[in-house]
Amino acid sequence: MPLFFSDFDSEKRAFVNPDEIVRQQAGFPEIAVSTFSGDIIDDYVKACNPSEIARFYTANGSLPVYQAEYKGNRIALFVSRVGAPACVAGLEEVIAMGARKIVLFGCCGVLNEAATKGKIILPVSAVRDEGTSQYYFPYSEEINMDKKSLEIAENFLSESKIPFVCGKVWTSDAIYRETPKLIAKRKGQGCLGVEMECAASIAVARFRNVSFLQFLFGADNLDCEEYDMRDLILYGRNAGNKYLSVAFECGIRL
Repeated sequence: MPLFFSDFDSEKRAFVNPDEIVRQQAGFPEIAVSTFSGDIIDDYVKACNPSEIARFYTANGSLPVYQAEYKGNRIALFVSRVGAPACVAGLEEVIAMGARKIVLFGCCGVLNEAATKGKIILPVSAVRDEGTSQYYFPYSEEINMDKKSLEIAENFLSESKIPFVCGKVWTSDAIYRETPKLIAKRKGQGCLGVEMECAASIAVARFRNVSFLQFLFGADNLDCEEYDMRDLILYGRNAGNKYLSVAFECGIRL
């Protein structure tokens, strides 16, 4: 029986297309920044009062797209939904609106505590243990982040003396099926963390020919004898301003 990813189709036009659901907007920011933490976005909105320039609509409700202003640059700012299919749908629509440079950030489960503690994680590649990326890029076990985007992030973080580490991540569809056996396997492959969107986000950016960068920060710890939730429930809110600044700086450099 053939595997589902054997049906990859490189045809750009599908039966339903994002530019038929949302329309390109004149003057829409070329740079877009997104995170999975609604609290980080809400804190920014309360502090800076950005204007709302668009909305995403789903059965789960609507989400605003704001226009942030940073060092003279206009940046589209929005929450991405968790999970590869929902995240990619949002990326597709913001690209259709006019975004050409995207920075995405969020937390991950730590698989290598010694290497990642206190550091931003820059994924150089993602193990494709999810389904969405298979519809955007031919099958391979891993998919690589764009080298130019990585270099931009590395240079900025180095100049700013912000600790970081580069390495693989594991993109999974099932947070409650990260078994000890699979964790050991992915750690053996060199994965620093586990998350749910990176592989698919890289794939859609390649497919739509837009610049893309993702960075992560450790939350819960899987590199231990028993699961340690740590500050997972904060989803990065305690350092939200720092992560937003990193995302904005990388976005204007892409």
